[in-house]
Amino acid sequence: MPRRSSSKPTIKDVAKLAGVSLGTASRVVNNNVTVKPSIREKVTEAIKHLGYTPNAVAQSMRVGSTNTVGCILRDMTIPLLTDFVRAAHDTLQAEGFSLLISNTEGNESRERTLLANLARRRIDGVIIGPYSPIQGEFRDFLTNLGMPVVLLDRNEASWLDAVMIDHRNGMFHVVRKLLELGHRRIALITGEPRLYPARERLAGFNEAFAEFGVLPDPDLISTASFLAESAFDFVTEMFKGVQPPTAIIAGGMDMLAGVLRAVHTLGLVIPDDVSIVGAGDSELAELHAPPITMIDWDYANVGRIAVNLVVDRIRKKNTVEARHIIVPTRLVERASVAKPPAGQ
Repeated sequence: MPRRSSSKPTIKDVAKLAGVSLGTASRVVNNNVTVKPSIREKVTEAIKHLGYTPNAVAQSMRVGSTNTVGCILRDMTIPLLTDFVRAAHDTLQAEGFSLLISNTEGNESRERTLLANLARRRIDGVIIGPYSPIQGEFRDFLTNLGMPVVLLDRNEASWLDAVMIDHRNGMFHVVRKLLELGHRRIALITGEPRLYPARERLAGFNEAFAEFGVLPDPDLISTASFLAESAFDFVTEMFKGVQPPTAIIAGGMDMLAGVLRAVHTLGLVIPDDVSIVGAGDSELAELHAPPITMIDWDYANVGRIAVNLVVDRIRKKNTVEARHIIVPTRLVERASVAKPPAGQ
């Protein structure tokens, strides 16, 4: 074979060196299955010898694909999401796709802008836990995106594939445990009920109380926000009252830090003064003194499932019914939960 040129090789150089037409060389580069194995081998050898690298932009324009999946998250700084992102990246890479991550910071306008930008960039599919209500204009927007969409921990759009966490069952079991220990003044801090995680946590919370024939105190329930700052403010306000809670459940991945900061600011001792439970295990929960009891789930598995759903849609392996997969939760029991303080 001739020596390599110092200039950047082109597909024409590959075709010439392999002794094939330009069209045949292009079909090999684009993984067209109609090319004979012997011809494919010649072209592949020429590519290796020349060090030819396809132009990704031009290639995506020809085939209408970038082999890229977008992932839009509310907040990439949440430590628990690292397991999800790593698993999604590795699973996509094994399937020949790249992962492009964006962050909405809970801003609905930014969420729609990011989705539109991904569609214009010919992204092949997207995984998203939307903050915007999936109704009206946004429902139509998602329907007309022109690419597969997999919902992350959302069930508000029945026509889309979704992977969800069993927040209801996890909440039911931890509240039942607290009730068995004698707690009655149990606080729940979670997000807005229009979102699946908050709605399911509320349902599990109420079901556990109903099983015991007890009514929860509505003044101890906050559904304002998933943010840590909101949790801090609500805990601080509750302990200004005459009857503060004996147990607090942080019903959101990013809320435990706010709860713990408030508890320590108030000078309370865990679990002597108040029992604490969080959602989504983390180093903060494990290394805190005392370690915090958590409702946990396998977020790496959530990432793998979400990727498999979107890749199946991209490759048209499933074109009919939407698939809704629920990932189970488990209770990680630690020293932050005990019987309520004497006399309460």
